[in-house]
Amino acid sequence: MAQQSTFLEELMAAGRGVIGLLIGDRRAGSYFDFSQRGLAGSFIALLAVTALNATLPVILGVKDSGGIARSILMVAILFVMQLAFSAIVLRQLKRMDGLVPYLIADNWATFFLTLISGALAAAGIDGDPVLIVLAIVVIVIEVNIARLIVTLSPLQIAMFLVAQLVGVSIGLAIIGLAFPAPPAAATAQFFGA
Repeated sequence: MAQQSTFLEELMAAGRGVIGLLIGDRRAGSYFDFSQRGLAGSFIALLAVTALNATLPVILGVKDSGGIARSILMVAILFVMQLAFSAIVLRQLKRMDGLVPYLIADNWATFFLTLISGALAAAGIDGDPVLIVLAIVVIVIEVNIARLIVTLSPLQIAMFLVAQLVGVSIGLAIIGLAFPAPPAAATAQFFGA
């Protein structure tokens, strides 16, 4: 990718890269800018979509959304835990060279998937079937990031994904302890009300 591309060109190329990751295209990595500028661009996209995702419930008038700051903090905790556990595995595999490419591809994938899930939610299209499809898409993309971008072997991919799962699970536990659900919401969720 050209070093002097605009952010919009980088965004469009990254979109093609994410689609490539979804379909398993071996050329998917060629669409991402793996330079420091590309890393900065992927973080700008991640921060923008995080802000949008945090404000969307407020804009849509969702009651008890938890607040913008809480939403951003929760995303930050999950991001840090996933990144930390990914870095631990890459260090153990002596593949720290794959950390920046992983971050760039993962940030862009998060950007586009969050836009899609936000658009579906805004359109009133939600529920378990949508959640299951999005979960499958995330798994496919994460496997292909590990396979096509970081170029890990099958066993290394399994280790990498398990480490991410452990990191996110610990992050969710931290969030659950730091931001417990109000008693009324917890009761409603438990009893399916």
